[in-house]
Amino acid sequence: MTTLRKYRDISGLAASSAVSSKGKQDTTTLMKNNQKQVDLMIFDLDGTIVDSGVDIANSINHTRHELGLPAHDLAVVLSFIGDGFENLLQRAMGKEDTEKLAQAREIFAAHYLSHILDTTAIYPGMREVLEAFSAKKKVLITNKRRHFAEVIIERLGLRGYFLEIIGGDSFPYMKPDIRLLIDTARQYGATSERTLVIGDGSSDILLARNGGGISCAHLQGLTKRELLLSLTPDYTYENPLELLDLFE
Repeated sequence: MTTLRKYRDISGLAASSAVSSKGKQDTTTLMKNNQKQVDLMIFDLDGTIVDSGVDIANSINHTRHELGLPAHDLAVVLSFIGDGFENLLQRAMGKEDTEKLAQAREIFAAHYLSHILDTTAIYPGMREVLEAFSAKKKVLITNKRRHFAEVIIERLGLRGYFLEIIGGDSFPYMKPDIRLLIDTARQYGATSERTLVIGDGSSDILLARNGGGISCAHLQGLTKRELLLSLTPDYTYENPLELLDLFE
């Protein structure tokens, strides 16, 4: 009797395990079926791969201090980020004269390069995402100056994940100009329809939408989530690891 009882217990556990295993398989199959297939992944940098807002703000406020101007709050500086070096400085400096703007360029560039990774770090989970998609074609497109982007990517050991780094000064145009998506997709043998743009800025969503690609917004980046949601991106995520469930 004792032996039989044990056998029945074991059988029950085995059956339960089989059901559990089958449930996991079904869930995995369902998730896989729901994943969007893409051939090319375009990543933004600031607010998407790295959390860099504080270092940018510190360099902006250092620049303002050197020019005899008061500091901006962090939230204010974050609202300036996303549309390239010149727009960042013009917004941060306000209606200052041309001479001060020229000085600001030099002061900011020198300070930022010296402090570019003081607090800037890759978002938790993003390295795992890049590794998981290591076989997928990936390009980094940022409106940041290309040299700044390269320094960050190189020092964080991420350069090997990307076929190319395109900065805001790589061409006479920047995001959301659709030529960046269309030409990049063509160069790497992908169609716009199977090209994914992952970013935390309005320029990323508009680049994908206007270029016929797929948009995916990071809601925990540097841009206010309300603004991003108002643009109705195709996909959104809070944690980079969610990307593994969304795309294949």
